[in-house]
Amino acid sequence: MDTLNRIRFEAPDLNALGQDYTVVDFHFHSHYSDGADEVADIAQRARELGIGLAITDHNTIDGALELDGYDDLLTIPGIEVTSREGAHILVYFYRIDDLKAFYVDDIEPYKGPTVMSSIELDVESIIRRARKYNSVVIFPHPYSAAFTGICNHSFSDSQLHRLLGMADGVEVINSENLKRWNLKSALLGFNLDRAISGGSDGHSIQQMGMTVTYAACGRSRKAFLNAVRRKQAKVVGTESKLLKKIQSNGAKLKNSINNYPDLVEKNIRYGKSVIRFRTRKVAEKIWNRINDKHVKKAFYVVAGLTFIKINYNVLPLIIFALMKS
Repeated sequence: MDTLNRIRFEAPDLNALGQDYTVVDFHFHSHYSDGADEVADIAQRARELGIGLAITDHNTIDGALELDGYDDLLTIPGIEVTSREGAHILVYFYRIDDLKAFYVDDIEPYKGPTVMSSIELDVESIIRRARKYNSVVIFPHPYSAAFTGICNHSFSDSQLHRLLGMADGVEVINSENLKRWNLKSALLGFNLDRAISGGSDGHSIQQMGMTVTYAACGRSRKAFLNAVRRKQAKVVGTESKLLKKIQSNGAKLKNSINNYPDLVEKNIRYGKSVIRFRTRKVAEKIWNRINDKHVKKAFYVVAGLTFIKINYNVLPLIIFALMKS
């Protein structure tokens, strides 16, 4: 199927879609991680919109377990795991018991000090552990600010190629993301020709349904996840308006403030990887234009001194992060 024709950047008409398709907001957060709302209110909103829902809280499954108790709704068990590198991974399960087992055996023992902290496992280890179960693995917001998307400078090209091949697919529209990042994510989904998904990444019920994944399949967990995995699902949605983003970020900030030292450390680490990446690219460009060997030696000296100066400037931030942790 042509992936490009499965992605539409526009506000979804949920009523019209619901007549012919199974429609799911495939990425949503509750108050159990960094969302604003209780599960009862989230379930009621999904009921009003007539859509299915996956609560994919960060590094916890309390919201997903509670939502599973609403038998009148189509619910997809899931979790958004924060890897050691900082990149996020969405894992969906056909059975709620598999989600429980995955969390108890493969996530909980490796959790950080807060629900929003990175766990001790790297991206590859998380995916390999998820593959012990009947699951669907998606990289959310693969292009995004800083390190939360898999397509960041923390990974080499060969690492990124391998990791993308291990997952089932990527999230191509995320309502919390910027338009330019969503466009790059959609292009990635097209080029990979793998499974695609989309979700509001909502942190308040006002955002629910802004982006949805839909498929011409039975209204059941198994049928829907099979459609996603088999590249039969489509995505339609748009980015949140500024006011909704402000409300959402307010909810996230309240829940992330205790995680500040961890965030500082990850931002420093990511910042240094960006500096190294950009310095290397500039160096390669200059190097390819230099023919004189003496000039090349001088260039090495200048590049080395520049690197030392950059790292000296971030030293106080590193010390601060260590003192706070």
